[in-house]
Amino acid sequence: MFNQLGVIGCGLMGGSFALALKKAGLVKHVVGYSKSPSTTERARRLGVIDTIAESALLAVSGSDIVLIAVPVAASEATFKAICHMVEPGMLVMDVGSTKCDVVLAAKRALRNRLGSFVPAHPIAGKESAGVQHADAALYQGRQVILTPLPQTNAALLQKATDVWSAIGAQVLKMSPENHDAAFAAVSHLPHLLAFAYFSAIAQQPAGADFLSLAGPGFRDFTRIAASDPAIWRDILVANREEVLKQAKFFRAVLHDFEQLVQDGDGPALEKLINQASDTRSQWHMSTPPKSPPR
Repeated sequence: MFNQLGVIGCGLMGGSFALALKKAGLVKHVVGYSKSPSTTERARRLGVIDTIAESALLAVSGSDIVLIAVPVAASEATFKAICHMVEPGMLVMDVGSTKCDVVLAAKRALRNRLGSFVPAHPIAGKESAGVQHADAALYQGRQVILTPLPQTNAALLQKATDVWSAIGAQVLKMSPENHDAAFAAVSHLPHLLAFAYFSAIAQQPAGADFLSLAGPGFRDFTRIAASDPAIWRDILVANREEVLKQAKFFRAVLHDFEQLVQDGDGPALEKLINQASDTRSQWHMSTPPKSPPR
């Protein structure tokens, strides 16, 4: 049980965490801060938070658990704003989709208070952002990746593991570097491809006509192209080295497919499709890796 949760960024992710802790009886009081006063006011009206903080620093004051749910590009400024209030024994976590950049920002800003920080990435979300879409069940059955540092307090790492587990998440641990390499492949590049693919159709003279004929498969394939532009701008820039590495692998395989189509080589094309189809049919999203990706 925590006495007070401080939420910095009262949107979908931060709001859902607050609601989940409240529903599980894990926190007595929730204080929230967002850059936009209208967001924190809405969060208070919806019962997501109990008290509005006028600053990030005041959201941390008196809290024994803090969740930073801001765009990854705002991480360092947030750490700097709160560092003087981070006390020993206070659990501080983020929800950023990239970890190496967030960890570097924490090292620069938190310094001797770095032991309180447990970097986290919940693999959860919705197409619609905003605190009005916050959901206490958002993290149930979802993976949460923790990327602890050598300086991370072991007791706080255990607390982080326990709190995510208590709200229904499955906790995995890996290094920040392994995390960013893995999620460039399974999340960041797919978003980049979805943005580019949808734009490629929409920008054609007959693009609107093409889109009017699209069915459920197209809808499912392009769903993530509707994701928040500012958030994904920051993610793609922050993890650009790993994203571009994955893009290089993708281009090589795409070239192989294009060449077979160009050659009209049906048997070879079917073989490649079969390989992808068989691998995809054997893959189960809910099964975590036996060991962290390297």
